[in-house]
Amino acid sequence: MIGTKDNIRKLLLKTGRRLVKEKGAEFLTARKLSDASGYSIGTIYNQFGTMDNFVMEQNRQTMDELLHYMRDIFAEDDAYMMLNRYLDTFVAFVLANPNLWFLLYNFHLNAVYKKLPKDYLRKMVEVTSIWQPYFDKVYPNLRPRERQLSLHVLWLAIFSVSSFLTTQVLDNFSRVNKKNLCKLLLNTYLAGLTVLNEKH
Repeated sequence: MIGTKDNIRKLLLKTGRRLVKEKGAEFLTARKLSDASGYSIGTIYNQFGTMDNFVMEQNRQTMDELLHYMRDIFAEDDAYMMLNRYLDTFVAFVLANPNLWFLLYNFHLNAVYKKLPKDYLRKMVEVTSIWQPYFDKVYPNLRPRERQLSLHVLWLAIFSVSSFLTTQVLDNFSRVNKKNLCKLLLNTYLAGLTVLNEKH
């Protein structure tokens, strides 16, 4: 197939995204991407260097889409309500895009990188920092560094649980609704942090 470098890259990313959505994250290999796109494996590696780089491009797009949904939430003054709305939006996004989210989660679980690219890390920070203003409103008495650390701990917990949203594992283990599980995690954490804050 013939095309400009930019067009080839876009087509490969589009094809890879379709494969993940339709077949699952484990289906995304250089060979299957080559078969589906019509471009050689050599072309794929010339464009991205490694399949890990290709996956990171997919993950960037996934995080961009998640951020778009979260930024589209109608803002209100109730900080607790906003944190719950962010969680609801996050869970809804993961449930609507389980294969794409599993690709992202699995990449971080198995990443061989000692250091991820700075632009990729900035994108991850964007996903968490959107919660920060409302988290700050809920805990104004916490020192800024404590608030930031507390939010990071919360996000790591939610991120860890999010892997179960992409599978049927919880369905076989418990009758707890996936949305309710995340809701309980968020609000139990917020309540516990409130109690600890009041004691100090």
